[in-house]
Amino acid sequence: MIALLTNSQMASIDRRAIDGGAPSIDLMEAAGQGAAQVVEDLLGGFQNRHLVVLCGKGNNGGDGFVIARHAAQRGAIVQVFLATSASQIKGDAKINLDRLPANIAQPVNRIATVQTALARADAAVDALLGTGTRGAARGVYADLINALNRATCPIVAVDVPSGLNADTGQIDGPCAAATCTVTFAWPRIGHFFFPGRARCGQLHLIDIGIPASTIEHERVSTYLIDNRRCARLFPQRSADAHKGDCGRVYILAGSVGLTGAAALAACAALIGGAGTVTIGIPQSLNDILEIKVTEAMTHPLPEVKRARCLSLRARGEIQRQFRRANSAAIGPGLGTHRETVELIRRLVRDLVCPAVIDADAINALAGDLNAIRACEMPLVLTPHWGEFARLTQWSIAEIRRNPIAIAAEFAARVRATIVLKGAPTIVATPRGETHINPTGNAGMATGGAGDVLTGLVAALIGQGLDVSTAACTAVYLHGLAGDIAAEKTGQMSLIASDIIDNFAAATHRVRSRIDQQLDLAVHPNPLM
Repeated sequence: MIALLTNSQMASIDRRAIDGGAPSIDLMEAAGQGAAQVVEDLLGGFQNRHLVVLCGKGNNGGDGFVIARHAAQRGAIVQVFLATSASQIKGDAKINLDRLPANIAQPVNRIATVQTALARADAAVDALLGTGTRGAARGVYADLINALNRATCPIVAVDVPSGLNADTGQIDGPCAAATCTVTFAWPRIGHFFFPGRARCGQLHLIDIGIPASTIEHERVSTYLIDNRRCARLFPQRSADAHKGDCGRVYILAGSVGLTGAAALAACAALIGGAGTVTIGIPQSLNDILEIKVTEAMTHPLPEVKRARCLSLRARGEIQRQFRRANSAAIGPGLGTHRETVELIRRLVRDLVCPAVIDADAINALAGDLNAIRACEMPLVLTPHWGEFARLTQWSIAEIRRNPIAIAAEFAARVRATIVLKGAPTIVATPRGETHINPTGNAGMATGGAGDVLTGLVAALIGQGLDVSTAACTAVYLHGLAGDIAAEKTGQMSLIASDIIDNFAAATHRVRSRIDQQLDLAVHPNPLM
């Protein structure tokens, strides 16, 4: 799994690598040389290209000096601007400042001078503030960040765009907007959380030679869901498989006005590989569902008269269906009638198969978490922010300040896997791990997208994946299918059924790129 690190974890790993015999000056050289290659690739070569490098006084600035030196050696016209006096630059950064060709580095005396240089530049490098920065940039740093944001040339950020909190992705003041960001060894959590994610541009990961063993002493619990992992875990069918081998999924969904949710979940379960899918539906809506879905079976159930939603009298028949199923999905479009709410609570308490709990079923359980704790089967809960706030009794604002920790704590407390849907989606497991999904786009903020995810998770569980693995795989492929759909339709026109229509293309892309480890540009060690 690919670890996502905090700044303190990465600093500890750096120290351990240096103590283990990796000279810090060599690590800086590898970082700067790898970043220089990214800049050169962006420009299509350095010869006669005008490059502006803005450097702070710390190691981030030191990386910038290495970039400037390599660019100059390969024919670029380089100007380096220091946010501080040369006398304040110490250690490895000072060594690399001294290695620069004469007369290409100068302190910033007037911002107008930098702005003029940026206006002529083919590209600029932001090496002002690194991952350890906290709080809003001030003074000359703020002025330089604002100058970068007014520039029209491509911007390459070192480690993180200056002004971005690498631990959270939050922005407290001026923050550079990069065309691409080059980071080293392992990505940081803040690279994948908005609003910072939008400031990073294309993310490039550089191997600088830090041994993988240096991470073992860190208590890493947050990981990136990546292509290689999904390709390895996606279910494979044997050549002699029949539909009974591929998972029986029972979906409890739908009420008057909400039959679309049931249909989308069922179609998604089928496209996700389930052998058979049955929809439990209020009996007066059965004819509608038989028209909406072709490959899924429908199962009419007792309903509340006039309300056209499931009644408590359906409990026995639903339990019989659960005993035949390999997985269940409960919630899409069920409604909030008090009798349906009580039915959901009782069904969850005595489940006999793994289940995905979504939408109205989550709202029903928000008032009775004991039903979740009493369930002896593995559960996946898939709340959006509002539903998660009702479950946890935290406000949305409080959750946004620390979503990883709150999702992890709640998953452990109720002993269930939590899929906190958003940008990005977080999967938290009862073991205390959290997994961040890098796929998906704003076009998926559309009605029914969550119902599609519910069907996909249930399908993968039905095919034998454990609930946490199924959740991670489903959210990655769901987001990737949305990305492929957006490539065709644009984000504004994307609808939930487009995700279903492009799911096969997503699985093909994952399998055809099985060696691609991350959903970002990965570069080998430049010194090897």
